[in-house]
Amino acid sequence: MTLDSTAVLNVLRPVQDPELQKSLVELNMIRNVQIAGGTVRFTLVLTTPACPLREFIVEDCQKAVRQLPGVEAVEVEVTAETPQQKSLPDQQGIAGVKNIIAVSSGKGGVGKSTVAVNIAVALAQSGAAVGLLDADIYGPNAPTMLGLTDAKVDVQKDAQGQDILQPAVNHGLKMVSMGFLIDPDQPVIWRGPMLNGIIRQFLYQVNWGNLDYLVVDLPPGTGDAQLTMAQAVPMAGVVIVTTPQTVSLVDARRGLKMFEQLGVNVLGIVENMSYFIPPDCPEKRYDLFGSGGGANTAAELGVPLIGGVPLEIPVREGGDRGIPIVVAQPESASAQALTKIAQSIAARVSVAALT
Repeated sequence: MTLDSTAVLNVLRPVQDPELQKSLVELNMIRNVQIAGGTVRFTLVLTTPACPLREFIVEDCQKAVRQLPGVEAVEVEVTAETPQQKSLPDQQGIAGVKNIIAVSSGKGGVGKSTVAVNIAVALAQSGAAVGLLDADIYGPNAPTMLGLTDAKVDVQKDAQGQDILQPAVNHGLKMVSMGFLIDPDQPVIWRGPMLNGIIRQFLYQVNWGNLDYLVVDLPPGTGDAQLTMAQAVPMAGVVIVTTPQTVSLVDARRGLKMFEQLGVNVLGIVENMSYFIPPDCPEKRYDLFGSGGGANTAAELGVPLIGGVPLEIPVREGGDRGIPIVVAQPESASAQALTKIAQSIAARVSVAALT
C-alpha cells in the first residue's frame, strides 16, 4: 500500500466525532494531509475550541494512522471552526455572532449569573471569541462579577448615524450591561416595552465584532426578557440553572416548559449549589439544599443534566472581587465543574448547528 494522502484519509474514515456520531473525514474535519518520509501531518478542525473530547479524538486519529505501513510519527495540528446556528425566517441574527446561548432560571438566588459569567469566561479561556449580554435589566450584576463596575463605555455613530455601544472587556470577554448606563443605586422602573427596547439595543446596537458565542444572562422567571430573546434572535439553546431544593426545581420546570413552548432548544439543566465543601475539610461534602433534584428533574423532563456545581466560599468571594472562580482558582472543584459544563454546552451547540 502506497503511503499517500488518500491512504491516510481512508484509514481515518472510520474515526468519528463522538458528539456528532459521523466520520471526521466526511465532516471535513481532517485537512492539509502532508507526508514527509515516515511522518504524517494533518490538521484536525474541531467544531469548538472548547471540545471536551479533544485529546480522545487526537489519540484515535493517531492510532488509526499508525496502522499504515511505513508510518513512524503522526503529528496533529488542532484548530477549530465554530459552526453558525440556524435561524428562522422571522428572526434577525446578529452580524458576526455565530451562536447565542441563553442562561435562565425559574427563580432568583440560584446562582444563575455566577454560572453565566463563569461559563462565558471558561469558553473564552478555551480560545473561543465570547461576549456576555447582561439581560437582567432590573438587577445587573455581571459588571461586579467581572470587575467592571467602574468601566466606561463609549457610544459611537455608525455609517447610518445609528448609536453603537462599544462593549467593555475583561477576562477575555466583551460585555454590555444596564449597569454601565445607570448609577449604582439607581433603580430601573420600567414596563415591558421599555425593557424589550433596551434588550434589542443590546443585541443589535453593540459592536460585538465576530463572536463564536454570545452568552445571555437572562433575569429569573418567565417574562418579557425571555419572550424578547426567543422571538427576536436565533438561539442555539438555553441552559436552565437550578438548585437541588424543591422550590427551585418547581420554578425551573416552569421556565424550561416555557422555552419548549417557544420552540427554543433546551440544552439542559445545571444544578448549582449541588453540595457544600467546607474549606477546613475539603474531603467532606454536605447536601445543604437536598440531593438528586437536578438529575431527577432532568430525567422526568427528558433533558440532559449538564453538570453540578458545588457550593464553595471562593465562588462567592471571586464574584464579589470581580475575578470569576475559573480565573481565580482554576483547580478548585467548582471551577473544574464549571469548565466541564462550558465544554459540554459548546459540544451540544455544535451538534444542534450541524444536525
